[in-house]
Amino acid sequence: MHPALWISKTGLDAQQTNVSVISNNLANASTVGYKKSRAVFEDLLYQTINQPGGRSSQNTKMPSGLMIGAGAKVIATQKNHDQGNVQTTDNAFDLMIDGRGFFEVLMPDGTTAYTRNGQFGLNDEGTIVTPGAGYPLQPEIQVPEDAQSFTVGEDGEVSVRLPGQTDSQVIGQITITDFVNSSGLEPRGQNLYLETGASGAPQNGIASENGLGAIRQGSLETSNVNVTEELVNLIEAQRVYEMNSKVISTVDQMLTFATQQL
Repeated sequence: MHPALWISKTGLDAQQTNVSVISNNLANASTVGYKKSRAVFEDLLYQTINQPGGRSSQNTKMPSGLMIGAGAKVIATQKNHDQGNVQTTDNAFDLMIDGRGFFEVLMPDGTTAYTRNGQFGLNDEGTIVTPGAGYPLQPEIQVPEDAQSFTVGEDGEVSVRLPGQTDSQVIGQITITDFVNSSGLEPRGQNLYLETGASGAPQNGIASENGLGAIRQGSLETSNVNVTEELVNLIEAQRVYEMNSKVISTVDQMLTFATQQL
């Protein structure tokens, strides 16, 4: 069978994956703390017919070779952890990290996950938890039931004011966790990431110190998806898909001509 059919087939498969990545970005354009992904492409093996530098005669060498590639494939999806925009909410439990780092949450199986989504709330015990599944923020902080105000400083210090008191009382400290290679984290849904061998070990610290981001209360970090950019990427992927399908159509016409005319 003509090799161009299989080469174009790899291009169609790669663009289908690319469109899936773009569609996931667009679907999460309104997801707080979401970080966009991009597909990474790689060309496949080459069939070498003439080696570059091979001898064409006793005294001459070929300046270039003849090599035919086998197509393309998607080898990875990379997360872009650039800062999203600021959305002011004035909700005391909405927290945003302005800079590097992640909030740390405890999973039901005892493992630790990390998130940039600061839409926190309280459970029935007054513990600060994530908005969806209710995973507790780490270190765990419990807000007194009769607290009249709730304040989080830029360094993560949490304080409340109780009835009959004029001064606020410190009840906990929110820490920030960073990774050497945040792109190596494994996204697992629910706005959560898991540590991997590629991300490096978690480095825990106080917000605003040692390069970690500051915590902004009453604000959220929006998704860093640029809708216009994603639409341009979608058009580009569609055109590349069309061109690969056009190659298949052209080869089919060539084979039809050969079988009918020869």
